[in-house]
Amino acid sequence: MLKRKVLVLNQNYEPMAISTVKRAIILLYAQKVEVVERYDGIIRSISASMPCPSVIRLHSYIRKPFREIPLNRKNIMKRDHHTCQYCGKNSRPMTIDHVIPKSFGGKDTWENLVAACLACNAKKGNRTPEMAGMKLLRTPKRPGHLFYLQVMAGKPHATWKPYLFIS
Repeated sequence: MLKRKVLVLNQNYEPMAISTVKRAIILLYAQKVEVVERYDGIIRSISASMPCPSVIRLHSYIRKPFREIPLNRKNIMKRDHHTCQYCGKNSRPMTIDHVIPKSFGGKDTWENLVAACLACNAKKGNRTPEMAGMKLLRTPKRPGHLFYLQVMAGKPHATWKPYLFIS
């Protein structure tokens, strides 16, 4: 139970990090956080017992510069939910497609790379989506810090969803 994940919120309720129950209890005893949400279950010691924290909030605001999310195949697939951005299917083997091909001056950027199934990538070829008569389901964009926490959370506990803006 001490290794369960705990969502850490800044003083303004902005998601900051994901920690463990053990670390959350240490911060509670140091009086640096308050418990916002709880898991079912009790943590017991020789002299005390307490509800198992699920979401904690810092007492003081921490100014933390957020890390850039690295541009790589794994993160593009996560951003696009392993779904082809042309046909919407996710049951096929996937590849990465340049929306504007490199031969037309396309760069390796978040805004120019999308997940695509092999069939759509071959159909599009070395052309822009307009030239190939294809349309993107979503405009690709750089993911923010919240995306990173949502990915790290995996399938989050129901108590986390309001704080991570997941429906």
